[in-house]
Amino acid sequence: MALTILAPVAGWATPLDEVPDPVFSDRILGDGVAIDPIGGRLVAPCDGIIVALAKHAVTIRAESGAEILVHVGLETVALKGLGFTPLAEEGRAVKAGDPILSFDLEILARHAKSLITPVIIANGEAFVIVRRTVSREVAAGDVLMEVVPVTASISGGQTGAESVSRVVVVASEHGLHARPAALLASTAKTFSGEVTLACGGRSANAKSTVAIMALGVRSQDAVTLSAAGAGAEAMVERLARMLEQVHHEAKPALAIQKPKTSNTATHLYGVRAAPGRVAGIAVPLRAAVFVVAEEGLGIAVETKALQEALAALRARLEAAAAAASGPAREIVVAHLELLADSELEAAALTAIAEDKSAAFAWRRAIQHFAAIFRGLEDPRLRERAADLVDLERQVLTLLIGGPVASQPSLPPSAILIADEILPSDLSGFDSRLIAGLLSARGGPTSHVAILAASMNIPALVGAGEGVLAIAEGTQILLDADGGFVDLAPDGATLAAAKHSAAQAAARANQERVGAGELCFTADGLRIEVFANLAKGAEEAAAAVAFGAEGCGLLRTEFLFMERQEPPTESEQREAYQAVAAALGGRPFILRSFDIGADKPVAYLSFPHEDNPQLGLRGIRAGLAWPDLLRTQLRAVLQVTPSGRCKILLPMITALGELRVVRDMIDEICAEFAVQRPELGVMIETPASAVLADQLIREADFLSIGTNDLTQYVLAIDRTHGQLSGQLDALHPAVLRLIARTADAANAAGKIAAVCGGLAADPLAAPILIGLGIKELSMPAPAIPRLKAQIRSLRAEACRALAQAALACESAAAVRALTTSFPGDAP
Repeated sequence: MALTILAPVAGWATPLDEVPDPVFSDRILGDGVAIDPIGGRLVAPCDGIIVALAKHAVTIRAESGAEILVHVGLETVALKGLGFTPLAEEGRAVKAGDPILSFDLEILARHAKSLITPVIIANGEAFVIVRRTVSREVAAGDVLMEVVPVTASISGGQTGAESVSRVVVVASEHGLHARPAALLASTAKTFSGEVTLACGGRSANAKSTVAIMALGVRSQDAVTLSAAGAGAEAMVERLARMLEQVHHEAKPALAIQKPKTSNTATHLYGVRAAPGRVAGIAVPLRAAVFVVAEEGLGIAVETKALQEALAALRARLEAAAAAASGPAREIVVAHLELLADSELEAAALTAIAEDKSAAFAWRRAIQHFAAIFRGLEDPRLRERAADLVDLERQVLTLLIGGPVASQPSLPPSAILIADEILPSDLSGFDSRLIAGLLSARGGPTSHVAILAASMNIPALVGAGEGVLAIAEGTQILLDADGGFVDLAPDGATLAAAKHSAAQAAARANQERVGAGELCFTADGLRIEVFANLAKGAEEAAAAVAFGAEGCGLLRTEFLFMERQEPPTESEQREAYQAVAAALGGRPFILRSFDIGADKPVAYLSFPHEDNPQLGLRGIRAGLAWPDLLRTQLRAVLQVTPSGRCKILLPMITALGELRVVRDMIDEICAEFAVQRPELGVMIETPASAVLADQLIREADFLSIGTNDLTQYVLAIDRTHGQLSGQLDALHPAVLRLIARTADAANAAGKIAAVCGGLAADPLAAPILIGLGIKELSMPAPAIPRLKAQIRSLRAEACRALAQAALACESAAAVRALTTSFPGDAP
């Protein structure tokens, strides 16, 4: 039903485009009509509640939820009430035509920038104007506009429009936390109509990552998706498929621990967030205190200030994302997602429309959503409140300068202490001086915990307010592995900790020194040690610095994920060429895209699958969308010099699949007049392992993906809460399939590699070598230690160990066997 908005003041009605202020003419605050007043009395434009009343502006919320902002004159906030007389109170219910305030036209004409008075629909994302009166004189009480909800406008005014709802059970492992919420919102933004998500009696704008996360949706919760507009059914179906697909999140390397015991006078207990044991100097971080003025300098001034601050921070974060890799980059990207959230900015602009300062408005918007997050049951979502607070600090710094108290300079071996440490806290310090992190609050899945682990900095979180009483300069022992901090370690304890740290550092330095050399066992068997890559050229350069002899697996999904359109041929060609250049002529193996299952993309319509891990993924997805696969292959085959980039095909289960792709490659090679590069097959299903002897006849090499192979062999979903602990790639059944694959490749005179997680396991290295694996590909930071270990091994002893492992009855027995293995060469 349409809501009629009456003219709140007499005067000349004009389009917003003619208002000499871009905040209104560009419709930053919303759409509407302006009136150049000839009378000095402002009345309610409709029935409703006065939700905000300043000296010169009023916002009324109608029963339908529409919020109408009337702003008398431009830059009239500077008058500080001069010439204005309120005739109503905030919170009062009013009828259309009831007096709200009066104003002196002569005073305003002398002191204000303009008398023109915008009448705005402040929540225009939910309502649309279907009729407006402009370019003529109106009396107070004349019809000025008619507005309807977006859903009514779409369904009533567009051919083929529709309104659709559907109940969906959320399959994402950890519910709708940051990544799945961002993916959902990104897809919803492509729809021109309204999209909402409802759960537990609350609803949210599905185009807002923050609003979705604030619902606190957990795995297996039933949610209602609703969309209105042309194509609504297709959009709901698309979003429903995303919700029904399982998002496998990387499991924390460290289990969440409960405090071991009650605190004592010398020991405070917490939760390990990043491993390690270190002695250092306590450096309490000072709480960031900003002096924020509540009253603004006018809507135009404050809106401009906020938008400039957001733009400046966005540029800074984008630059940081381009320069970072791994977890650091992922955290920056997550902050960029939050910064671009429409609900956050809308909440801040609403406060600015109430004449609040940009800093006050941003703080209020952030604190509103942070409070919601802290009240959620899911610990992952609770910890996202810290990300919002981090953004609050960064934007306030740009708006009003740094906090009142500056941070201290760091001594060597500093252990940073705070109520809650944020990622931006670390960015201002030299990481080489940071020995550890200790916080009263926070959890092991927080972004700072992930960052600390990636930086090899021990971290203990959730240790309680007692840590805030630790005096600056106190020498303490942080034992993250033990889950405690010792406030008064004795000399022997400190000496032992320092000696252990020095030994570890010396060992790591020694391993790094030799990491750049080719790798051989003690008795001369050549083992190639490559890096797994998933980000592109910068990651490749870093891997070479760690000693990678090449790239054994480039996961190309980074080019296909979290976007609305697939990557173009030229975009892919440039990315692959950049990786090849960064590798400096070293071997380069690229895996064709493995999307589907836990890696859905917005631009492909995957069918509903009860078990996506057994559905359209890997090469099956490539053959289902051959144009997408062909585009990628064309890009790969243009990498120079020709043949430099080998191609690896995921999820192959039969020779027929290999042949179809090979024929496609041959067609493209003929077009480009180049030779076909080496073509390999990933062994990640029992079928491909059993058929390895057939596959290797036509493939140039085999690469074993132990992560998927293990879950398929053991029939255990690696995300299963109760069973995932039994998922061990050293299970004898998995090892026997690895042995079968290696035997087939060696018999054919070709390479069998391992590129899954098992390749980086020090206990697994001698077994894999003993089984006949000649190439190991792993995360780059693991390379120096693995190379040092391999150089201490003898091939014959490895073969004996491997045969003993194949005869074991369980993974635990294999691990016990390897633990006692005398790895060092005599």
